[in-house]
Amino acid sequence: MKRYKPTTKSRRMTSHVEYRKFVTASEPIKALTKGFRRANGRNNTGRITTRHKGGGHKRLFRDIDFTYNKVNIPFTVKTVEYDPNRSGFIGLIAFKDGERRYALLPKNAKVGDSYITAEDAPIVAGNKLPLKNITVGTFVYNVELKHGGGAKIARSGGNYVEVIAKDAGYVDLKMPSSEVRKVPENAWATIGEVSNDENRLINLGKAGRSRWLGIRPTVRGTAMNPVDHPYGGGEGRQGRGRRRAISIYGKPTGKGQKSRRAKKYSNKFIVRRRKVGKK
Repeated sequence: MKRYKPTTKSRRMTSHVEYRKFVTASEPIKALTKGFRRANGRNNTGRITTRHKGGGHKRLFRDIDFTYNKVNIPFTVKTVEYDPNRSGFIGLIAFKDGERRYALLPKNAKVGDSYITAEDAPIVAGNKLPLKNITVGTFVYNVELKHGGGAKIARSGGNYVEVIAKDAGYVDLKMPSSEVRKVPENAWATIGEVSNDENRLINLGKAGRSRWLGIRPTVRGTAMNPVDHPYGGGEGRQGRGRRRAISIYGKPTGKGQKSRRAKKYSNKFIVRRRKVGKK
């Protein structure tokens, strides 16, 4: 991590990842990129569905391979690159048959490293194989929820899940949130953890850097009027005025309150709920 001296108010406590130590290419491969319009928290009718999003720098989309559909063909890492759409590093990988793709790299991956996607691949960081062939206690990332569905779990910088048990056609995974969840044993995963684990230590330092990333300001509910938020109103600075914390929409939120739907389709796959509330 690079930390700055407090030469200005915005420099005080500012820190960021020293990308020059890891990144080997400054421009992406044109054939594997495309332009796209970011949703910025809006749905197809233009209504805000996720607050505090909007603006930010224009981005180019990199086509990342999350499908694992080239089996038994070794590949080599040609570049390590920064991707503005995700926190982990990506890399250009070249297969033995000549095809090139972008992939999410494991921790400490560097140019020249070779990996393989195969059912009987060695348990080595960067190799991809089915969960049923991965030993208990192994850290994995890029995990599928079902066979052929593409990686959905543990894809952000420094993230991983742990294989803790196998039973009746399912593998139990311990999530970063401490939740334990069942996943079919024929789903594929990558050994290791996602690169750029220092990403979580970044201190933006000033409001402007948040705006560059497309993060809009968050206003306290107690600072609003009653028409705008359940906590709004009152003379001077007031508390929330109610026993339980709720969102702007009146739904339970924070402080250990359960917000998951009682009949959510994936409840049957959850072995142990995540730990919430005060640590």
